Amino acid sequence: MRFFAALATLLFAAGFAGAAWAHAALISVEPPSGSMLAAAPKAVELRFNEAVTPGAIRLIDGAGRARDDVGISASGETISVAMPADLPEGTAVVSYRVISQDGHPVVGSVIFSIGMPTATKLPAAVDGEVNALIWLARVGLYLGLFVGVGGVFFARWIAWSMIGMAAPRMAIAIGILGAAASLGTLGLDLLGLPLTALTTAAPWKVALGASAGPALLVAIAAMLLALMALRSARYAHALAIVALVGVGLSLAMTGHAATAPPEALMRPAIFLHGLGVAIWIGALAPLVALVSHPTTPPLPIVNRFSRIAALAVGVLAVTGLALAIVQLEKPGALVETRYGLILASKLVLVTGLLALAALNRFRLTPALARDGTGTPALKRSILAECAIALAILAVVAGWRFTPPPRTIVPETPLAIHIHSDKAMFQVLVSPGKPGINDFVLQLMNGEGSPLAARETTLTLSLPERGIEPMERKAALGPDGHWHVRKVELPFAGRWHARIDALVSDFEQITLEDELDVTSR
Repeated sequence: MRFFAALATLLFAAGFAGAAWAHAALISVEPPSGSMLAAAPKAVELRFNEAVTPGAIRLIDGAGRARDDVGISASGETISVAMPADLPEGTAVVSYRVISQDGHPVVGSVIFSIGMPTATKLPAAVDGEVNALIWLARVGLYLGLFVGVGGVFFARWIAWSMIGMAAPRMAIAIGILGAAASLGTLGLDLLGLPLTALTTAAPWKVALGASAGPALLVAIAAMLLALMALRSARYAHALAIVALVGVGLSLAMTGHAATAPPEALMRPAIFLHGLGVAIWIGALAPLVALVSHPTTPPLPIVNRFSRIAALAVGVLAVTGLALAIVQLEKPGALVETRYGLILASKLVLVTGLLALAALNRFRLTPALARDGTGTPALKRSILAECAIALAILAVVAGWRFTPPPRTIVPETPLAIHIHSDKAMFQVLVSPGKPGINDFVLQLMNGEGSPLAARETTLTLSLPERGIEPMERKAALGPDGHWHVRKVELPFAGRWHARIDALVSDFEQITLEDELDVTSR
């Protein structure tokens, strides 16, 4: 017993040791994305809001060739990408995939042009099959931790019975496979590799070096200890409690929520939240079997679980509120961000789960105590809880792909370059997504020198959504560029942009191009 207590203490200390981690975001690029340069830069410097580790940095030069002769160095929050000496003229693309300290990849691209821009294409996105496998593996991991380990804890500490352990055993087997798959696909995601690269050492090595790697190893250890608790009679209770502690630790060691500041609040909150989920959800499948078992009186077990479940729900409510406040930062983020929408969906499902739990506690359990007539209804209600719990696990697995609102920093403006023999216009749109946007119009002549204009007009249209041309006059700013502020772009889509620059009483230069506005 002393050995297992010491192991639990050691795991707890390891899980909460270390620096405060968060989700990294790019805050500046030198030279700025969208720049037009007379000569190739010696290096491109990417600066993030926290220290990051390079995962995969790729360069496509102005001739459209992928280059493997770049030099990459990292120092704290800055990653420097040394450019080849023979970089040709045209538009170059630097795509970056770096590892945030919470173990998640941060992905993006920056562009710059040497001389006249060219139509260099951005690198292809990560294989969608990798993302699908990441989500599926995460769901499997949750099943192992919450249904599996939680079910074993319920059997050893609450039910005092091994009836109904088929579901936890199966969940643990799925969970171990899910944890292994999560480790491999994490490496693929961090390096931007396809599924076929799972047979190589690179993704596994980089995954183990990220913070999520040790967390997954702790999760696997917790599930193995839970299996041992099913087989061992002498140390069953100790093994089950250490396994439950491992569930909380694996969640508290990495991830968006666990690594948010203030660390002293967030890590214990996610630890306790994980324990509460495992205790509640882990009991559901065994309860169905116990209620249906002809020789086991279910009422004492149901009553014991009801008392513990009430405490678990209270812990879940308090810790969940704390996590939501820190992650969202403002109430509007609940409906304005993908992270918030996932949280809102989870809250709707949790409300249904609480309603069923209340029905069980205050109506069906008393009916079972009076005359035993509530058994079929109680079984159906618990089965409904199981279905909702599985839906919650599937929904929250989507958080793996969505940074929380607290990490969102102002995005790099959307940039397009339009040119003809007479002129070159650079258009910067901030933030470059549906909603209110600001436009900056940089006017240059054919040689790249500033173009003096008497007045400038921006006209936007989106024919596919029935939006006719909207004409807005630009104002010349102190920076020498023309500005059009607070332009409403109500929809994502391929907007047609036309710029009319009146150079003299007898000359007007008009350039047109398409502006891809996405929801990003």
